[in-house]
Amino acid sequence: MDRSLLSLRATLVLLLAALAGVAAGVLATLAGDGAARGALCGLAAAGLAVPFFDRLVAGEDTEARQLSGADVEAGDGRG
Repeated sequence: MDRSLLSLRATLVLLLAALAGVAAGVLATLAGDGAARGALCGLAAAGLAVPFFDRLVAGEDTEARQLSGADVEAGDGRG
C-alpha cells in the first residue's frame, strides 16, 4: 500500500478546521463558559470551518468551473 490515506488537500482542510475548533473552544472556555460549552463551541466551529476551508483551498479548476457556469446536473452534451 503505497498511497496515503488522505490527500494533501483533505489533510490541510481537516488540520485547519481542527485548529479553528480548538481555538474557538479555548476562547469560549476562557470567556467564562464551562468546559462542556467550550467543547460544543469548538466542535461547531470545526464543523463550520470544513466547508469554508474546503472552498478556500479549492484549486483553480474548481473556481474556473464555478465562474463559467458549468454544472454537473446541467450536463455538457456528451453522452
